[in-house]
Amino acid sequence: MIVTVQPSTIQGVIQSPASKSSMQRACAVALLANGTSIIRNPGHSNDDLAARSVITALGATITEQANGSLSINGNGVKPAQNTVNCGESGLGIRMLAPIIAVADKAITIEGRGSLLNRPMDFFDEVLPRLGIVVTSNNGKLPLTVKGPLKPADIEIDGSLSSQFLTGLLIAYAAAGAQGVSIKVNNLTSKPYIDLTLTVMKHFGVEVENHNYEVFHFPVKTQQFKAATYTVEGDWSGAAFLLVTGAVAGDITVKGLDVFSTQADKAILQAIMSSGARVSVQPEQIEIGPVQQLKPFQFDATECPDLFPPLVALASYCDGMTVIQGAKRLTHKESNRALTLQEEFGKMGIKIDLQDDLMIVHGGTGVHGATVHSHHDHRIAMACAVAALKATGATIIEEAEAINKSYPDFYDHIRLLGAEIEAGQKSEA
Repeated sequence: MIVTVQPSTIQGVIQSPASKSSMQRACAVALLANGTSIIRNPGHSNDDLAARSVITALGATITEQANGSLSINGNGVKPAQNTVNCGESGLGIRMLAPIIAVADKAITIEGRGSLLNRPMDFFDEVLPRLGIVVTSNNGKLPLTVKGPLKPADIEIDGSLSSQFLTGLLIAYAAAGAQGVSIKVNNLTSKPYIDLTLTVMKHFGVEVENHNYEVFHFPVKTQQFKAATYTVEGDWSGAAFLLVTGAVAGDITVKGLDVFSTQADKAILQAIMSSGARVSVQPEQIEIGPVQQLKPFQFDATECPDLFPPLVALASYCDGMTVIQGAKRLTHKESNRALTLQEEFGKMGIKIDLQDDLMIVHGGTGVHGATVHSHHDHRIAMACAVAALKATGATIIEEAEAINKSYPDFYDHIRLLGAEIEAGQKSEA
């Protein structure tokens, strides 16, 4: 699909999307809880749907309620199938593989698209130390695991992604871990572990966090209990809405919790540093542009998913913006550092990459162009936001990539006044 975005006047009120980070964790824990859990404000992105598919294959029963909530009946990992598919969800595979291995049955885990090329060496190296038989495709999918997982004191590397630790924490709890610890070196994205621990506690299991270096399971019997859980508004998706307001017009975004543990709420810091008008209120965030946005410095090491909206924002800042953490972008849906450099280059914005730094030369004018999502949802959204005040129309190829995390994105910014047309790419 191609989407054409015209320069537009933006104004209005919009509800933030549901957090897929929150949604997928809640699905995983609801599978493990004995009884019926209610998930309010569930997401419906491709990643969310993949998580639902996997937990169903692992024994959960999901019923959609009239009010939009989900009823999930769980009773632990009791696989009904020999194969599950995590779609393109990096969190899905990294979180669910250890959970799947709680069962004494060989299960093959598959994926699609970019997930097939993302490294899974962690499982080959770590899971055998927990009594799990692992077979992978040279560190890539498909991956076959056979448990049961046996919780033990273990030391792991957390530098690639915190998602592996999320999976181990939940799986240890499901396996009844007591008196054991997971030691982590160089943990990245710590706020996402805060989210994991918060969801686990909500469903009845507490883990001691010793300065993000050691996670200890106390010597006491704990098990996940069915609960009612409300999925948070998604700061990752809403970051694009907030940047839309900062560069293109006065908007109000509802449904975001400023006290959330989500790492991507840090987008507010960057927007405030740029000089945009921001008013944070209990139920909503009001945001709008100023005559000239200022360049800023920002460390995105703990929140690498913010790079695309940050680049869209920096494009309209008058000068050189420096964003740290570019090394975290290599193993995303695309190599986002190179992809952002290429696609924003087409729109007239120069981006330099220097080791761990991304330097965006803004204020030079954003031009309409034909760009490509590289099948990366955040690249598609970043280009669409930047296009709103560009000179001329912007055509986004493979624009349906947004379905991975925020399928309503084009509809939402259209509600705010964006002129957007969707169509199929013509045959050559």
